[in-house]
Amino acid sequence: MNSFLFRLLDFIAAFFGLLLTAPVLLIVTVLGYFDTGSPIFMQQRVGKNKKPFTLIKFRTMSVDTQSVASHLASTASITKMGAFLRKTKIDELPQLINVLKGEMSLVGPRPCLFNQEELIAAREARGVLDVLPGITGLAQVNEIDMSTPELLSEWDEKMIKTFSLRAYFRYILMTATGKGSGDRVS
Repeated sequence: MNSFLFRLLDFIAAFFGLLLTAPVLLIVTVLGYFDTGSPIFMQQRVGKNKKPFTLIKFRTMSVDTQSVASHLASTASITKMGAFLRKTKIDELPQLINVLKGEMSLVGPRPCLFNQEELIAAREARGVLDVLPGITGLAQVNEIDMSTPELLSEWDEKMIKTFSLRAYFRYILMTATGKGSGDRVS
């Protein structure tokens, strides 16, 4: 499949997505100051070819939460506003900036932390790190999260091998309509 076409689709979608959701982004940012005092969450993640990039999201956990994978974090660290942001997936909207910058795609394997060594090794073995990470993908819409590194890397590989324009739009539509739950918090 033509990578230029997907990059163009990503850029257009991210640009207009940010433009259309600007009022929501502004409101959540302001409310986030009252919720945590620091509404924007930025964290180093593993990008294409293991190149680090800074992922941008709305903060959903208290500021002092340890930097671990979501499935290892405690639900007690999620704020009330954060629970709403996660449920509605609004916390993911700032990642459109990462897409605009070319660090992520709308569709691809979810970017992990550098301390998730087991997942990185499994993804390296399957060639998953050869593509841009994404906001959503096959594993996410099938409720497979980072708590099962080998299974996740298998589904990521399957997505990459069967990727098409139709799949690109299908994963986006499934995510927008609430299919999948993203990374769970214990």
